[in-house]
Amino acid sequence: MATFDEIADRLPEVFEWLGERGLQPVDAPFFRYKLIDMPGRLEVEAGVPVATGITGGDEVVAGTLPAGTYVSVTHIGHPDGLVGVTAELLRWGAEQGVTWDVAETDDGQEWGCRLEVLRTNPAVEPDPDNWETELLFRLADE
Repeated sequence: MATFDEIADRLPEVFEWLGERGLQPVDAPFFRYKLIDMPGRLEVEAGVPVATGITGGDEVVAGTLPAGTYVSVTHIGHPDGLVGVTAELLRWGAEQGVTWDVAETDDGQEWGCRLEVLRTNPAVEPDPDNWETELLFRLADE
């Protein structure tokens, strides 16, 4: 978590890369949590959805998010509040008997698809207390 800003600060590079190729985002940028071993290690991707398939480059990797059923919750407020919102969503899932698309590995929790979608553009709304972030967690196939 201490170095999370390093991936977040690279989002403008992705937008620039897309713009150089004439590609427009079709939705908000996101962070995809692939591996979680709190508090020590996170593997996170920064992504921007586009309408057509593309080929990546040196620093940009093209991919597709998996189809499936997702649980969604929206947080309005400072990103620091996302830890509590995430904990509440996971607690709710346990109470409901939800089976997440996650596997426990020796390296930590490996998620099939767990997203934070950044619904607010910080250039338009600079106050992080007003930012909207949607959490989307994929359910396991049944």
